[in-house]
Amino acid sequence: MTPPRKRRRDGGQGAAVPAHNLPRRGAVRRAQAITTYGVGSLVAVDHESFVVSGLDEADRSWNSDESPRIYERRLARLLGVDYFRLPPASEDSSRDGLRVRRFPLMHSCPECAELQPHRLFNPPAGRSVCGTCEVDLVPSRFVVACEAGHLDEFPYWQWVHRSPDRGSTTAGHCGGSLRLRSSGRTSSLRSILVSCTCERAPEVSMEGSFRKSALKDLRLKCRGARPWLGTSAAPQECGLPLRTLQRGSSSVWQPVLKSALSIPPWSNGRGDPLAEHWDALRQFENREHVAIYLKGAFRGECPVALDEVMALLDAELEEDPGTDSAPTFDHRYRALRAKEYERLRSGNDESERSREEQFVCETPLGDQGVLGPLGVTGPMLVKKLREVRALKAFTRLVDAESTTDTEEMPLSESPLRWLPAMEVHGEGVFLRLDETRMGAWEKAPAVAARVERMRTAHQRLLEERADDPSRMVPSPATPRMVLLHTLAHVLINEWSLEAGYPAASLRERLYAADTMAGMLIYTATSDSAGSLGGLVAQGEPASLDSTVRSALRRASWCSSDPLCMEADTSGVSGTNLAACHACVMLPETSCEHNNILLDRALLVGAPDDRSLGYFAPVLVQ
Repeated sequence: MTPPRKRRRDGGQGAAVPAHNLPRRGAVRRAQAITTYGVGSLVAVDHESFVVSGLDEADRSWNSDESPRIYERRLARLLGVDYFRLPPASEDSSRDGLRVRRFPLMHSCPECAELQPHRLFNPPAGRSVCGTCEVDLVPSRFVVACEAGHLDEFPYWQWVHRSPDRGSTTAGHCGGSLRLRSSGRTSSLRSILVSCTCERAPEVSMEGSFRKSALKDLRLKCRGARPWLGTSAAPQECGLPLRTLQRGSSSVWQPVLKSALSIPPWSNGRGDPLAEHWDALRQFENREHVAIYLKGAFRGECPVALDEVMALLDAELEEDPGTDSAPTFDHRYRALRAKEYERLRSGNDESERSREEQFVCETPLGDQGVLGPLGVTGPMLVKKLREVRALKAFTRLVDAESTTDTEEMPLSESPLRWLPAMEVHGEGVFLRLDETRMGAWEKAPAVAARVERMRTAHQRLLEERADDPSRMVPSPATPRMVLLHTLAHVLINEWSLEAGYPAASLRERLYAADTMAGMLIYTATSDSAGSLGGLVAQGEPASLDSTVRSALRRASWCSSDPLCMEADTSGVSGTNLAACHACVMLPETSCEHNNILLDRALLVGAPDDRSLGYFAPVLVQ
């Protein structure tokens, strides 16, 4: 990572252009630049703190060799871009890296206890030390943010100079300087003391600064600061309430990630040269008009055959959401998932493949009849797959799943035709549940009532987190969704024990809707665990039958029972029922829904009602 380059004066015509010699501050993996340390997030490097800069200058600073383009038309169309780019590497041999800016600017010196902006300490160039005491400066532990995604410094001066009634602050500036020290008596906020040399205000602790109304009582509202865009970015009019956060809190930055699988006819890469032309090509319905456009766009022969172009255009039309009104983002994302489900069901045999094919999905050779008593059907061996995960935006304070597009903070001030993304190559196993048996099970009153409790709790949580309830995302909880979700978790746990895969190296992809009841469990990392072939071997019917039965037996008992199974509520705000870290929960990176909407009872039944379990008949055989 590198701080933004300081502006240099042009030495005049013919002067030598200075080479980039930017100071380096730590390193992050490319995947972390999407999932953990993306644009707008805070990065702690040794004793310093930075915010990852926006993408407005990335076209110039990201080297094309170290940050190549990634193409995935289906996802690009969903997100309204032409292509994606892999974030630059942070290795010693790299020419550049992620640009960062120092934030927060407020620092304190543990020796002289001064609390002021970093530049006022007069640190030597390239170092973060007090110019007087020559000790490392400590970045402010506290920042403030709003639900619109803005980020700002904690208002220490207003906090110290608040009036006794906590309803107003002293007008103007007192002319004194702030001090910060720790009493050392406890590790709580009460021991962090802030004072001012003006002596007009008493020394106060940071206790109470995290209350929801703490800054509202000081009559402070968000002023729309966006430090990741630099000082040139004008603050936006906001006015939302501010919340105090610790600098390292997960609420400071949460990514909005969207992903798609590369499926035919896009998965052979043949359509990549047309990435920037699809919007124009979709305007033509006539084959001759398409040919004329391609000849003009490429000034000669198009690298893609006209028949292939027409086939790709037809594939795009097939994926259009079937709605009379203008489709929303959710409609288009569901259509994307539905097309994946259709392709995973049908697979592609060897005759349809080319050497460049990145999607290989085959029917297992074994007898699938052994899976009939389980209520499992249609297993497919995904021997080769490619997934592209893109960072669409980010949120603060609120969960990305509970917000709408209006609450998401974009990655740049001006619109870009690309987004940062990563690609994962691996393998997986796809399976479905029997539709007839599923339909009868999910209509049972006891099943519907149990899931309704979870759905109500989740909907209540979404209402609490949503700034505008009218634009709130509805809860996805349905009997089949919760069942598929829980089954995917127990299978991942089982394969981590039996097949030697770390649970964090596997990931679920659920397909739960009125016409879909399937799941894909696949390798979620790009290291050696993603291409060993062991996961595909688990999808053979005989192995899958043994795995499902073993996973169900393991799920029928938890070391936290009877508390786990008989709990009325579990998880965040009661969004789980019979689920805990001792039985079905997974690493967060493996779960699509942050370990919520899980219930073992829907798999194996409850002690007082075995009929709740979809697989309950299997356990009594």
